[in-house]
Amino acid sequence: MPAGEPLLAVRGVETFYGKIQALRGVDIEVHRGEIVTLIGANGAGKSTLMMTICGNPQARTGQIVYNGQDITSLPTHDIMSMSIAQSPEGRRVFPRMTVMENLQMGAILEDEKFFDEDLRKVFELFPRLKERRAQRGGTLSGGEQQMLAIGRALMSRPKLLLLDEPSLGLAPLVVKQIFEVIRELNANEGLTVFLVEQNAFHALRLAHRGYVMVNGAITMAGTGRELLARDEVRSAYLEGGVH
Repeated sequence: MPAGEPLLAVRGVETFYGKIQALRGVDIEVHRGEIVTLIGANGAGKSTLMMTICGNPQARTGQIVYNGQDITSLPTHDIMSMSIAQSPEGRRVFPRMTVMENLQMGAILEDEKFFDEDLRKVFELFPRLKERRAQRGGTLSGGEQQMLAIGRALMSRPKLLLLDEPSLGLAPLVVKQIFEVIRELNANEGLTVFLVEQNAFHALRLAHRGYVMVNGAITMAGTGRELLARDEVRSAYLEGGVH
């Protein structure tokens, strides 16, 4: 376990939709400079945890601490102004805006003196976005939209990047490219990443540590390598899924 205070700590969190309990006493830690992944089947509660961290829905019990501050009851706009950026499930780019305008939206809370430098970095990571910068977001391929969603998140200069199912619906080659960029950002920039994924093989190979969620509860934790080696993980999430 890494030393020191975690950048993000989720402690005993329970979340409900009305009377239906979606998260059951979830404990997760993400330390500075780590890539931590949460894997689980569709409907396990992974995206609910991501949304709970972002304040919508809010945790009914438990505590979420980010950078030493309790954010459990804060509204979403306050949480997202604290150097946290999210690339949400389903990408959710602004379809009528150009690539450039989408990236400008990501930078809206940042000092504009950094804009050109940050834009250059995003275009270096995703050369396809540079080629498509005048094109509307809605006309991009799924892979290009995912690149744009991540690029938009990076324009806010986050300390913590939340990625929700970045590989969903993408061709294996594009998935490989997206995961390579995440690895590069972590290795070269020291960016802290919390990654929610169904693609357990890629996610656990990438992550320093991982958690497994089943029916809203954490059932396993360990290094990425440890979880990849476990029979329960292999049979539940990797059979036929190694690309």
